[in-house]
Amino acid sequence: MEVQFSPELEAKLNQSAARQGRRPDELVQQLVERQLDEDARFIEAVRIGDEALARGEYVTHEEVGKLLEPYLRP
Repeated sequence: MEVQFSPELEAKLNQSAARQGRRPDELVQQLVERQLDEDARFIEAVRIGDEALARGEYVTHEEVGKLLEPYLRP
């Protein structure tokens, strides 16, 4: 697979890789893997939240405000 980067992004990538003592392709692989893992975690969290909402397990905006009041008072 080939990915094309703008010259500016490629320069940033090369600079970051050089600072880390790594090859740019290694850095790209790590960054893509990390982002895909994060996307998967986010999608799972949304699914869990949707299921809880469907079961009626939620807190209203007003309830959240009341729960946070003690922490927000000086």
